[in-house]
Amino acid sequence: MKHITRATAAAGAALAAAGLLLAGPAQAVSGATPSGDWLFLTVTRGESPSTDSHGTLLLCDPPKGHPHAADACAVLAAAGGDIARIPQKDVFCPMIYAPVTARAHGQWKGRPVEFQETYAGECVMNARTGPVFALDG
Repeated sequence: MKHITRATAAAGAALAAAGLLLAGPAQAVSGATPSGDWLFLTVTRGESPSTDSHGTLLLCDPPKGHPHAADACAVLAAAGGDIARIPQKDVFCPMIYAPVTARAHGQWKGRPVEFQETYAGECVMNARTGPVFALDG
């Protein structure tokens, strides 16, 4: 299943780099991946991959392709491109279990980035990852 996620992420990155909209599940296309610092980010409702996900390509040289590109790139730069090192915000989140799975695939400063984490809810995800997975405008 991990290979499907990587293939989907790579295809999504290629589509976004080509300027095509990601209106649904990414389709395989041929083409080069973007240069510089970039991440293909997806958020899926639930604990396992499903068709109920949305994603975007975050480019950081210059910041674009994401509703909060400049903020997301700044947070990633401060964490050295390591999403797990983003400082957690102190917020109170509702204690309602509505899991979301955040995934990132790409490169930062020439190093590959692979990240996947399931959070108890969107509030917890946002507190833990800041603007990086805030994909809704």
